[in-house]
Amino acid sequence: MGIGLAITIAFVIFVIIVAAGILVFNRESAARQMSAAAVISPFGAEKQTLGSKIQAATASISTAVQQLEGVVPKSQAEVSVAQQRLIRAGYRRDSAVRVLYGAKVVAIAVMLIVMLVSGAIKANPLFAIIVALGLGYIGPDFWLSRKIKERQKRIRLGLPDVLDLLIVCVEAGLSLDQATQRTAEELGKSESHISDELTVVVLEQRAGCARSEAWRHFAERTDVQSVRNVVSMLVQSEQFGTSIAKTLRVHSETLRTQRIQQVEEQAAKTAVKILFPLVCFIFPSLFVVVLGPAAIRIMETMHKAVK
Repeated sequence: MGIGLAITIAFVIFVIIVAAGILVFNRESAARQMSAAAVISPFGAEKQTLGSKIQAATASISTAVQQLEGVVPKSQAEVSVAQQRLIRAGYRRDSAVRVLYGAKVVAIAVMLIVMLVSGAIKANPLFAIIVALGLGYIGPDFWLSRKIKERQKRIRLGLPDVLDLLIVCVEAGLSLDQATQRTAEELGKSESHISDELTVVVLEQRAGCARSEAWRHFAERTDVQSVRNVVSMLVQSEQFGTSIAKTLRVHSETLRTQRIQQVEEQAAKTAVKILFPLVCFIFPSLFVVVLGPAAIRIMETMHKAVK
């Protein structure tokens, strides 16, 4: 009964933390969806009021978590690395770092409560405290790494569409800067992650940053190899004066060819990957079904012969 109660309490605390984290880190996208629904729906006032309430609640949760970030010891280099990782995950606010370290404190407290309720601290206090501190401290980092990988995957998959739209805009007579801005606006809903990054590129150029530097910052923020290749291609095209539209078209076709090759590679690996479950699970079952009756008959025959 005690173990079941501990598991239930741990599950409830885990659900609460996950829900709070989703609200804190995704409050901007939720607010945008609420505002879009308010424009379309005939009950726009109620939707907008609900969206403002959700935004206020998430802001209060974020503020409460930020108050705990001073508990965790950290150096300036560690903070810089955490800020860079948060930017790669799409969180550019200054408060994101404080929320991350506050979440570490909350996770450690939750793990200690779980260890206390489950009775692990009574069995081995030192080991339970070390496990709670370790899991609570690295848990938010694992979650952040997963968010980074998901965002990088979406950027990598959406890059060919971005290049196609850039080609259309450039061939229509727009400059590369105008084409980048128009692409960011058009892909704001379908490819929100890469659209946000292109918007940052446009803002940096408006602030006086050189085009090559702005695109290099784009590659550093995303840390995606295909984006780095596109940025290198654009910089070289600008330096040597070649046609940007032709270069973008060739690179877009290359990306799609690489995607097809990756799918073919994964399909070719299927035969090797299926070998282990086939040998360990399917073949023994077949042997039991096919050879089982024959083995039983042989044993019965030998038993009669012995008698």
